[in-house]
Amino acid sequence: MARSSSKKGEARARLLEAADELFYTEGIHTVGIDRIIEKAGVAKGSLYYIFGSKDELVKAYLENRHGNWTRRVEEHVERAVDPTDRMLAVFDALDELFAEPDYHGCAFQRAAAESEEGSVEQLGNEAFRTWLDDLFYGLARDAAVADPKLVGRQLVLLYDGAVGSEPDHASYAPGALAKSIAVTLLDSSPAWQPRTELAAAK
Repeated sequence: MARSSSKKGEARARLLEAADELFYTEGIHTVGIDRIIEKAGVAKGSLYYIFGSKDELVKAYLENRHGNWTRRVEEHVERAVDPTDRMLAVFDALDELFAEPDYHGCAFQRAAAESEEGSVEQLGNEAFRTWLDDLFYGLARDAAVADPKLVGRQLVLLYDGAVGSEPDHASYAPGALAKSIAVTLLDSSPAWQPRTELAAAK
């Protein structure tokens, strides 16, 4: 029984690894299940036995990508001590990601762009967007800024701008540029001022 579970877990990992590479580089709807099975080197029935359908494999692929990125961002945030630095550390994680040779854009945006409303791809992107909104709101709240909701939205906008401009960044680092804009807002916008300082100024 344990051996059977181990084999199933190994096959699942190989299928997910193959799907991750093919879906991300070529597109979810371009890649058929036969390509994934061939690349994974597993028995033909393994995909349906383990995942049940291609949609469930796509769901697992996006959840895996989401989990990996969450852990990576959290590592950067945890390395920062000051609450304001923690709020800005996400942009350091972005530039680290952009520097990787196999980076080809946001997996969630790309998946959603080729899919219909209500699809697993759209739902995966929505889950990612909710996480991103909650992440920046939580970091802004922890930094005790005057308006964490507004600051969180502005940080999401800067994040999206960095991701969107990444393909054209030959002469600059998009994450670092977004971070510098955030620092400018931190120094000048009332919404970004610590609540204690804002109260003292009144």
